[in-house]
Amino acid sequence: MSRAEFEAAAEGVVSVLGSARSKDLTGLLARGRGLEHALVAIQDPRASDAIRALYASLRHHHIPAAEAAAYLRGFIAGRARQQVDIDVSTVWSGPATPGVPVRPTARVLTEVVDGAERELLAMTYAARPYEPLSVALRAAVARGVEVHLVVETKAGAAGLLSGPEPADAFAAVPGVRLWHWAPERRENHRARQHAKLAVADRRVLLLGSANLTESAVRRNLEAGVLVTGGAAPQRAAEHIRELQRRGVLRPLPG
Repeated sequence: MSRAEFEAAAEGVVSVLGSARSKDLTGLLARGRGLEHALVAIQDPRASDAIRALYASLRHHHIPAAEAAAYLRGFIAGRARQQVDIDVSTVWSGPATPGVPVRPTARVLTEVVDGAERELLAMTYAARPYEPLSVALRAAVARGVEVHLVVETKAGAAGLLSGPEPADAFAAVPGVRLWHWAPERRENHRARQHAKLAVADRRVLLLGSANLTESAVRRNLEAGVLVTGGAAPQRAAEHIRELQRRGVLRPLPG
């Protein structure tokens, strides 16, 4: 199949939905289900435009649904094979040890942001303005990357966070979408948004103990792992997006 528009639409759907949910859409196509049925079955507002573009391409190029389903299956399988190669390395903040090469958190964090082409998701408990990160985030937004940052709030931390709101650290980065774990969606009033990670294009995952603060990424003794390829980055992004879709994570007011 050489229809570039359809191929681009198929890639767009898989990029937004991920492999698992794209397989659900493939099944709907194989059974001849139409657009409205697919939108109801998938129930992902983020993916609605991509699904509409896919169906519009089918109509425009007169592509049978069964043929489209077969193409999508092949595309998903090929994407999975590309993700088989996995690289995992440790990342550290704080003092170095002579003779033991380690990658510094500050450098890796900006590399992850700089490498994002379509989507960047990040989560942090605390945050303070850190100019190298702000510069990288502004550049990501400028090149069209969809940036979502999940932060804790002082209300959510119930007195355990002092100083400005963590969200204030990104006031100088217009275009970033800020989210929080709504306190009313927490089953226990002592629960905190304590995850610290960044995932770029569902392909690269930085996961560790460091908050998005200069002290954490440069001065504290912090540890993490950088995962490139494989299922971990994909699953992390899918989990965050599903928490957003279900309203567990909500846009930060203001």
